[in-house]
Amino acid sequence: MAYTIGQISEMFRLPVSTLRYYDKEGLFPNMERSSGIRQFGSQEIEALRVIECLKKSGLEIKEIKQFVEWCSKGSDTYPLRLEMLRCQKKNIESEMKKLEKALDMIQFKCWYYEQAIEDGNELRLNEMIPEHLPEEIQPIYNRAHED
Repeated sequence: MAYTIGQISEMFRLPVSTLRYYDKEGLFPNMERSSGIRQFGSQEIEALRVIECLKKSGLEIKEIKQFVEWCSKGSDTYPLRLEMLRCQKKNIESEMKKLEKALDMIQFKCWYYEQAIEDGNELRLNEMIPEHLPEEIQPIYNRAHED
């Protein structure tokens, strides 16, 4: 089944201009056209899923374009593609650790201010920090304050 650019725009919640840009950059090398109208098939839909994933992982369009070119060159480029994906996997894992630490800090601070509101001040809390926090809060505090 073929989809129009408008249908794909809705499906992926991407502006039509972005899809045209991707096409112009060569990210859909085998896209068919009917009377000049782009026809997105299952191959382009899968390519778009990969493109959006790589974009979210931090790759720039020129790097994604390189990946797409490698894909069109066949099995000789498997090692290059694998290396690029492994590198992005490491980047994502690193970013996730940073976000988990930020989440721990936010969780701790939410607990802290809930308690401060209940107490009407921060005196009791300041006596608990850093080593006398409740059992369920201590590990969150510790992870948030790791170097």
